[in-house]
Amino acid sequence: MSVSPLLGIGVRALAANYSSLQTIGHNISNANVAGYSRQNAELATNRGQYTSAGFIGKGVDVQSITRAHDVFLTREAAGTSSLAAMDAARAAQLKSLDAVFVGGEQGLGWATSSFLTTLGDMAARPADQATRTTVLARAQDMVQRFNEAGQNFDGAQRSVTEQLRADVLQINDLARGIAQANRNIAAAAGGGQTPNDLLDERDRLLAKLSSKIAVSTVADGSGGIGVFVAGGQRLVLGVQAEQMAVVSDASDPTRSALAMREGGVGGQPERQRLLAEQALGGGSVAGLLRFQNDDLVRARVLIGQMSASVAGAVNEQHALGMNLRNPPGSGAAMFTELARLVQTRAVPHTDNRRNGSGGFIAEPTISVTDPGRLQASEYALYTADDNGTPRWTLERLADGRKTVLQPGVEVDGLLIDLGTPPPENNERFLLQPVSNAARRLALLLSDPRDLAAALPLTASVSPANTGSASVLGLAITDPAANPQHTATLSFTSDSGDYAWTLHDRDTQAVVSSGTGRWTAGENLPAAPDIDINGFALQLSGVPRSGDVLTVERTLFPAANNGNAQALTALRDSMLVGELSGLGLSASEAFASALADMGARVQSARTAAGISQSLADSVETRRAQNAGVNLDEEAAKMIQYQQSYQAAARVLQVAQTLFDQMLQNIN
Repeated sequence: MSVSPLLGIGVRALAANYSSLQTIGHNISNANVAGYSRQNAELATNRGQYTSAGFIGKGVDVQSITRAHDVFLTREAAGTSSLAAMDAARAAQLKSLDAVFVGGEQGLGWATSSFLTTLGDMAARPADQATRTTVLARAQDMVQRFNEAGQNFDGAQRSVTEQLRADVLQINDLARGIAQANRNIAAAAGGGQTPNDLLDERDRLLAKLSSKIAVSTVADGSGGIGVFVAGGQRLVLGVQAEQMAVVSDASDPTRSALAMREGGVGGQPERQRLLAEQALGGGSVAGLLRFQNDDLVRARVLIGQMSASVAGAVNEQHALGMNLRNPPGSGAAMFTELARLVQTRAVPHTDNRRNGSGGFIAEPTISVTDPGRLQASEYALYTADDNGTPRWTLERLADGRKTVLQPGVEVDGLLIDLGTPPPENNERFLLQPVSNAARRLALLLSDPRDLAAALPLTASVSPANTGSASVLGLAITDPAANPQHTATLSFTSDSGDYAWTLHDRDTQAVVSSGTGRWTAGENLPAAPDIDINGFALQLSGVPRSGDVLTVERTLFPAANNGNAQALTALRDSMLVGELSGLGLSASEAFASALADMGARVQSARTAAGISQSLADSVETRRAQNAGVNLDEEAAKMIQYQQSYQAAARVLQVAQTLFDQMLQNIN
């Protein structure tokens, strides 16, 4: 009788329990390693040996070392982590705009309202130099706030670009790491056994990659996986890793975009294939690009529209007045003129037609016809096929409104010159009329005497009038016609009929004449009662036949506050256009912008909190399924320790029996 089968059973038992103890020790050692999957020694009964008495067992074997891994939970954890990273990146960038969209005395709205309010002080004291100095100081403060906002936006753009570059470097490193892991796994997977630690390492790399950009994976037959991004773009295929790059956006070179690098091997030129932001799905790079292309653009146009509208309205009204120079002159532009404040040249898409010198053939330009109708939006200008004929179409990106452009057609206070080349299909431009206005705004006046508080014309009633009609206000409506002309208005009846005569300012020769009718109470408060060539009058009271009103040159500008009053009225005027067409005052426009961006910040924070909570929940489920429970491992260690000791006892018994057999033989 042989004792070798008993020895074999003992040896196998020792080996199986030792392997189990090794696996448990490995689990305990890696309990705190992120992404580690618990491993188990899978034991299987060794095939029994046939005898006449039946099959006699031959012990146990270690079949394989498996890891606790749920592919669906791992994939879900990566997906939720990707969304959480996207929301967190966007929320963090939005926080950088807090310095611009702030209320109170530190806010841009307060600075603008303060400037417009000091114009009322100048209307009360038009000749006071201290008051005029205060007006310029408040104007400079407003300009500085707008400039700081523009600089803040530029800083946010630089931050996005720098963060994108850092993320793309990590993406490329992770892609190379996954490709190397594929190679190592394929090399170690011989014999049908899985290299668990290498698989965990690859999953950790995939998890890190998912926090940067959303990925999808496809397993191949060799144990490797293919990694795809942006709706199917190959990033890793087997042991080959593609590289991503941060490039200039094709529509706006000041913004950043992502691209896949192709070629560059065997003397081939390297190409870059742009990745659409909408296809990225998730990850921090998607959050950064969403902030750049949506939130930051919105912030720019809101503040840019406000600066352009306020500056344009003030400049227009200021040009109608007279300053305190000797001799008095017309009011010069107080702020940067719209031709320089507004971006007048359309930004061409990089794929547009070019001439032999490399320049773009079509170069549309913009001019502002009405600053009060400017909108907080960028525009896409492109050619679209219309029954075989390409036509220029303008799309307002804020709400998607489209307009087929015709020569001379104005849209939102803009006149677009399409140039001479006829349109061709696939021509694309980006119009950014107000996007950079805040940064470009500047105060052009430095001498208080240059403030034009006076009107060049003064209206008065004749002392001999018998009626109670009086002048409430005089407004210049056409600076080209005034103050070239003066006027005399005579009422020809008690019911408000009048005749007017326009005179040359210097010779008093009659230029033109006409008649009209004025009735008290019929005119709206904001509408002029009498509008004659170049100026408008508002009246009150009841005129009598023979009453005379005169409009003459202003002889004493220091005592006249007509233009200062008109400038003061801008504070409550609907200076800033909105999509509904109603218009907003400057303070209302900033309050609206504050609410808009505040809602975005709150929405981003809420989304970040929800997505992070979901990611944590899924990760907890994955860890519960694949993680190491130290109490459970300790219990298993005691179990296998006892099994190991019992197996050692089997060997000891077999050895004793073997020794006894030898003694019996001798």
